[in-house]
Parts: sequence; structure tokens; C-alpha cells
Amino acid sequence: MDATSGPVWGRREQQDFRSRVRGTLLGVALGDALGAPVDGQGIDAIRQTHGAAGITGPAPAHGRRGAVTHLTQMTLFSVDGLIRAQVRRDTGAWHPPTDLHRAYLRWATTQRDWGPDERRKEDGWLAREEWLYARRDPARALLAGLGDDAMGTPEAPKNPAEAGPEAAARSAPLGLLVGWEPKLVAQLAVECAAQTHGRPTAYLAAGGYAAIVHGLARGETLDTAVQRALALLAARPGHQPVTDALQQALGAVRQGMPTPERIAGLAGAGTAEGLVAGAVYCALVGEDVRHGLCLAVNMDGPSAAAGALTGGLLGALHGETALPPAWLAELEGRPTILELADDFAMEMTQGPALHGPAGSSPAWLARYPRGAGGALTG
Repeated sequence: MDATSGPVWGRREQQDFRSRVRGTLLGVALGDALGAPVDGQGIDAIRQTHGAAGITGPAPAHGRRGAVTHLTQMTLFSVDGLIRAQVRRDTGAWHPPTDLHRAYLRWATTQRDWGPDERRKEDGWLAREEWLYARRDPARALLAGLGDDAMGTPEAPKNPAEAGPEAAARSAPLGLLVGWEPKLVAQLAVECAAQTHGRPTAYLAAGGYAAIVHGLARGETLDTAVQRALALLAARPGHQPVTDALQQALGAVRQGMPTPERIAGLAGAGTAEGLVAGAVYCALVGEDVRHGLCLAVNMDGPSAAAGALTGGLLGALHGETALPPAWLAELEGRPTILELADDFAMEMTQGPALHGPAGSSPAWLARYPRGAGGALTG
């Protein structure tokens, strides 16, 4: 079967898919923004500042309410890279990890430059969004892994000891490749994660997370999507810490009311597999999106990553209309996120009408150039 052969897209299917794409990207950003004000704080410190219930809605961070971090920035560049991969396929070039890597290098440029450089014609539109040039405490592993043009791979990863959650947290868009086989989605996420996070638990957690989002975007239940991801991971060397963490998350659902202590127990030291497991748990036990996100971020450790991972799951599961409207109203970058989400949905459902051997939309190729975007060649 062709790895990218998709379902037949009727109107209802297109509308459902677009809602899930929007929900996923907005969900990542909402969870990220909810966790940003308390990122790295312990639960006691969070309660001292925000009350016994902890943080329950948008609060100031980075100078405003609803501010996102580098996790949302990178998630958007994941989407940009996926669209560019589809567009470049017309040229006979087909290696999505390379296109994702180029997109992440464009993100790294935003962390070094003051603002967009209009002379870089191959950047496309996303890299010209000025708000993305804000530096929001990016993890050292991200800047180090993307500090030169060399691309890490699972065989020769960047930062071999890095076990953090950042690569997993940018992987939700890969799960939106609903026309792909789940195994290939997981493999793509693993390859892209190894570009910055080289410990097997980190890149396997990213692969598992993308596979779960993939199941949700295809209309599966969260439990079914997790079981499928567990089966995929079981075939990979070094999977045990990741699959154990996910199994613990499923088991914890039956252990009574959710508490910050239980979530902290799943998250452990804040490594990728623990935070993905914690996100799965919060998405399973949350009464709605708002409750699930609040559970995720009121914990010891990396609250922004926990919120982003949980938001991606809940958005893919329920679609955009389930997200809290008042939170969306003050979310930083919402117009950009929606524009990119709709572009992704249009590319995945109607790509041949936008570009191909018979002709291409000049406007689309200006938004998503086929070139290398200033990094790498070929």
C-alpha cells in the first residue's frame, strides 16, 4: 500500500478532519499557554500563587496572558515541514524527515534573529510571522541539536543522552497524517525526534505519542489508540520504559480520583515517556478539555510540556469546538495557528488541486516553496 494513500474525502470527512486538525494545534497551544506561568514550579508553589485548586485558567507569562512557549512554536514548524514535504514530492524528492529538519532549522533561526529576513525567499510565510521570533526559554537540547545543518538520525542522534519531552511535544502534527499507516507515522516521529533528542526513550515516546494522535484523528477512542501504539512500540528495541509508562497510565485510571500526586507519579522526573503517560492519563480522566488541561499543568515539573501534550490529545479527540472559548479568545498567535491548520487540512485533502504535474497555484508555492528554505541543499 502507498504510505500516503488517504481515505476518500467527502465533504463531511473533510469538515471532521479540519476540526480535528484545528483542535490538535489549538489544543497544543492552549495547554502550553496554560502551563507556561507555572512551568517548573512544584505543586505547593503553584497553590500558594493561584489558590488551592492551582491554576484554572490563563495567567500572565512572558508579559501577557495566553502566551505560548517554544513548544507551540516548534509544533507550528512541524506543520510547515509536513506541508513542504508534500509540495516537494512533485519534484521527485520524498524524504519527510529532511523537510521537517529544514523546518526546525527555520525555527532555530527565529531564536537567533531579531525578526524575519525578507531576502530569504525560500522561507515561506510562517517564518515571516514576527511573533514567532520571541525567545521563550527554549530547551538547551533544541538549540544544540539544531545548531548546525547536520541532521540527527536514530542511528546517529543529536544529544544522545537527552531524555526530555520537547521532541514528543512537537510531534502531534505528525499524527494528523491520517492517510499514512500508523507504523510509518511512528517511524517518522522517531526519526524527527532524534534530530534533537537522542535517548531511545525520548524518541520512542515521540513515536508513541504521534501514533496515539493518529488513532484519535482517525476517529478511534483514546484507549484503542493507546493500545495500538503499545503494539507498535513493542517491536522496537529499548521500548520497555515507554510501554511501561503508558501501561501505568492506563492502570491509574482505575485507582480513584485524579490527584496532582498521582499525575506526578506518572510524570516521574519529567522525561518524555513520563510526560506522555501523564498526558494520556489526564486526557482519559478529564471530564472535559478544560478539566483535563488543568489536571495536566497542576503538577511538579514541566507544566507547559504536560499541557501541550495533553492538549494535542484532547484536540485530536474532540475537535476545535470542544476547546474553552474564553481561553481561545486570548491565545497568542491564534490567527496564525488557524491559518496554518486550514492550510494543512487543505493540503492533505485537496493537494492535487494546489500543485502537481498539471499545474500549480503560484500563491501556494510562494507560501510553501519547494526549495530548501536556506538550510541544506538538494
